[in-house]
Amino acid sequence: MDEKMMVNDTLTGINGELVRYGEMISQTENPQLKQTLKQMRNQCEMSQEEIYQIARERSYYVPAGPASPESVAHVRSVLTQASVK
Repeated sequence: MDEKMMVNDTLTGINGELVRYGEMISQTENPQLKQTLKQMRNQCEMSQEEIYQIARERSYYVPAGPASPESVAHVRSVLTQASVK
């Protein structure tokens, strides 16, 4: 396994962890547990950002270009309409 694959696998794993933390946080009623999970999620997000920066620096990951103003307006419109319903 080469470095690029390891970095990408790590990012995929961390992103999955972030999803699970979000699910657990929203489902717990215990305030102490909720706070602990939020702290763990924040640490995970910092790790994700570090790995992401490594991937960018080494050109393992190239993000998509910026969205056009029209695309942003369209998505905003769709989401606004969905939240009103």
